Amino acid sequence: MSKKPSKTVPRAASKASSHKLPIAATKRPTAPSKPDSADRIARSLEAIAAHLSASSPKPSAIDTLGSADAFVWHPHGRLAPVPRVSRVDLGLLKGIEQVRDILIENTERFADGLPANNALLWGARGMGKSSLVKAAHASINVNRKPAERLKLIEIHREDIESLPALMDLLRASDFHFIVFCDDLSFDGNDASYKSLKAVLEGGIEGRPDNVILYATSNRRHLLARDMIENERSTAINPGEAVEEKVSLSDRFGLWLGFHRCSQDEYLAMVKGYCGHFGIRLDETELEREALEWSTTRGSRSGRVAWQFTQELAGRLGVKLAGK
Repeated sequence: MSKKPSKTVPRAASKASSHKLPIAATKRPTAPSKPDSADRIARSLEAIAAHLSASSPKPSAIDTLGSADAFVWHPHGRLAPVPRVSRVDLGLLKGIEQVRDILIENTERFADGLPANNALLWGARGMGKSSLVKAAHASINVNRKPAERLKLIEIHREDIESLPALMDLLRASDFHFIVFCDDLSFDGNDASYKSLKAVLEGGIEGRPDNVILYATSNRRHLLARDMIENERSTAINPGEAVEEKVSLSDRFGLWLGFHRCSQDEYLAMVKGYCGHFGIRLDETELEREALEWSTTRGSRSGRVAWQFTQELAGRLGVKLAGK
């Protein structure tokens, strides 16, 4: 009786099946290299240091007020001290004696804690509007103790919208402040003047008792004439539209006008500068050159007198000490 052949799997087939069903090998995670670990540790330490630095208490702007008499306001809450203010001595400001006396009297009352008005110094360019504000501030502080000194804070025209934030900051201080804006005016559809109106008068909090505002402008109403005319021509009620714009300057209690100076006043300014800085020149020659200089500039003003003085001092080799 013949035997049935046994079914054997070919060796080649078994090898093929072994290739079809591979065994998945598990890979061990490679250990991080030492340099990578060191970098991670360094970055973590830097992050911790930055967090600690950010959370540490920083000196507030109010804490810096005793460090100087003048500051520049930055809209993010910083008051930058000005160790040396660019100013002209009060005695060198000629041709503006009347407005000078009014402003100094108003400023002195305010520094003494008495009622005083916000002031708008407007008029001809170069006639000493901003110079008078800085000179008045310096003259008031001459004989005052450090705790009684008046502080001058300049705010730039483009930062007027941050004025309420500055008022909130100064309200908590024991010092008295002049907040000063040079060359203040508004054009086009600029609505930032509303922040100024609210601070001057009309806001719920109003102006703090220890703050007064001084502004200079070439415009009496702080607005361009074509802006006012445009409001009048396009408004349903022209009178109300113009009143809305013009009412800004009405909120300054003092309007101090600066007008073009005469020839005699201009020459007095030049001679005052030359005498103060020790510039020696024959009087006839000095007058001739000063008038020729003003003619080439097309105007007579305190600024033109000062520019001529600088020209003359440079030509004669005289240093303007204190400038």
